[in-house]
Amino acid sequence: MKDLMGMMKQMGQMQARFKEMQEELARAEIEGQSGGGLVHLTVDGKGEVKRVRIDPSLMKPDEVEILEDLIVAAAADARAKADSAMQSKMSEITGGIPLPPGMKLF
Repeated sequence: MKDLMGMMKQMGQMQARFKEMQEELARAEIEGQSGGGLVHLTVDGKGEVKRVRIDPSLMKPDEVEILEDLIVAAAADARAKADSAMQSKMSEITGGIPLPPGMKLF
C-alpha cells in the first residue's frame, strides 16, 4: 500500500510538471524559415502562427506562387521545431520514457 501511495504522489508531481510544460510551450515562440532566410514565420508552442516576415525582394506579382510555397515551407519548419521542443520537454518530465502510441501533448 505504501508503494501505491508513493506512485500516486509521483503521478501527481508528473502531472503538475506536465501542465507547467504545456504553459511554458504555449508562451514559447519558435521561428521557422525557408528560401534561404527570405521568409520567416514564428509560431507558438501549439503551432499557431504569430508573425510572418517576408523579404521585400519576394514582393513581385509574377512570383506569388513561389512566395506562397515559401510561406508553407516556413510554417512546416516552425512546426517541426515546435514539435521537437515539445518532445524534448516531455522527455525531461518522463525521464526519457516514450509516450504510449497515439498519445499527444496537445
